[in-house]
Amino acid sequence: MVLFFMNCIYCDHLYTYILGNSQRKCSRCKRKFSPAKVQREKRLYTLFASGITADCEREYTRHSHHVTDYDEYIYLPKSLDPTTNITKTKHFLTLAYEGKAYNLMMPSIARLGLDPDDRGEQKLLQKYLRYHTISKLSTQRSTIRHFWEYFEDFIVKYKGVSDERFVYYLKEAEWRFNTGRTLPKSRNRNS
Repeated sequence: MVLFFMNCIYCDHLYTYILGNSQRKCSRCKRKFSPAKVQREKRLYTLFASGITADCEREYTRHSHHVTDYDEYIYLPKSLDPTTNITKTKHFLTLAYEGKAYNLMMPSIARLGLDPDDRGEQKLLQKYLRYHTISKLSTQRSTIRHFWEYFEDFIVKYKGVSDERFVYYLKEAEWRFNTGRTLPKSRNRNS
């Protein structure tokens, strides 16, 4: 067995140990993390820094006059209850051009300054969330609907993505959707 040392990603403590499921646990803060996920995110940041998102941006800019459809999407993981987690939704705009998708992150609902404890505002946000789902599109298949379905399948594999990193996963899904690249099997296991 090859042991490697890895500092805790949360408290930077030197001593972490390997669990049976290949995750690591810090001996100080007791939090668990996946080294595979840490490596995947580092690789993702490197790819984005080297221009993958720039390629998507250039491609969209070159074809922006061909935009045929756009719609906004409110995403909330299926594991979260909308009545108690309404402020955890992610809001983005999807534009369709020549069978491809381009996404723009919108300000989070939490930034609207709404009071999550106000019952009236909660009902308004819940109604907004119910209206802005895949089912609101007609039954006609569209690039946007295809992308949203692809994104829903793509993001669920990660079992939780932080607010700060959500846009990176959204852009990776966009890039994979537009280039026809599927998610490697090894990425499905270690989330």
